[in-house]
Amino acid sequence: MPDISNTSSTKRVTMFAGKGGVGKTTCAGATALHHASSDGDTLVISTDPTPSLSHIFEMTDKAKPARVLDGLYLAELGQSEIRQMWDKKFGPEVYEVFSSFVAVDYDDFAEFVTSILPGLHDEFMVDYIKELSQTDTYRRIVWDTAPMGQTLGLLETPAMLREHLKPAPRIYSRLKLGSRSKRPVLDIIKGWEELSGEDMEFLRQGVSFVIVTIAEALAVEQLDSILEEMGRYGFRADQLVINNVIKEIGGSSFLQERADQQRGYIERLYRQYSEMKIVEVPLFSQEVKGLERLRKVAEHLFCGEEV
Repeated sequence: MPDISNTSSTKRVTMFAGKGGVGKTTCAGATALHHASSDGDTLVISTDPTPSLSHIFEMTDKAKPARVLDGLYLAELGQSEIRQMWDKKFGPEVYEVFSSFVAVDYDDFAEFVTSILPGLHDEFMVDYIKELSQTDTYRRIVWDTAPMGQTLGLLETPAMLREHLKPAPRIYSRLKLGSRSKRPVLDIIKGWEELSGEDMEFLRQGVSFVIVTIAEALAVEQLDSILEEMGRYGFRADQLVINNVIKEIGGSSFLQERADQQRGYIERLYRQYSEMKIVEVPLFSQEVKGLERLRKVAEHLFCGEEV
């Protein structure tokens, strides 16, 4: 079985992605726990609108980030946190451009800005992770993303920005300076485009993608389209984790039937994605919560090495 720890060892950021309900958050948490033990300070961060990392780690500390144990920190960034950080870095600049010709209060503007320029919030999250990775604060960052459909939307952000910015010179040609910073408005807009390109390059060069799936028909079929869509943007997955694989039958005809069904899908995945590293994680008899059970998951992700 391949060793997940060999994946793009020079990349400090590992992104876990997959459809909802396949266990990507569990795998992300187990991976972060491993890295905290073997590599040093590690941040596991969730940008899922309905995060569950704190539930899996049984954390009650609401700090962001919260200390799980020595070397391991956890942050769940919901919509309110993302809005606050976006406001701090990008909001005033975006508002400066649009308030040059639209009379609108900032709070009202911030509420509907994503309908004007779809993807800006996603763009910010990539930029935020990029900046984190460029500091010495953490040796490893494990990123638990939203369900895959929303993550693929993130990859489309630069194309959407380009489309929205095509008419920019014509629209803003009479607006020479921003009302606050006094920077040329077109310079501000050009900066967004450059930032988008930098963030996409970061995703390609600085992030290792791990896709989590389960051995069921819908999940396997969706995996095909997910990887095809990633390929359109020049991305490739480094790892495929097949979660909840039935390993112990125990004389149960029900489990035997399900295991036989899974085997067909698993064999298909190995044939179809033979160029990828594939790791199987078994179905556990108990819900995976807490450090002890996450370590059990890590043993399978990392092939039984000490974690």
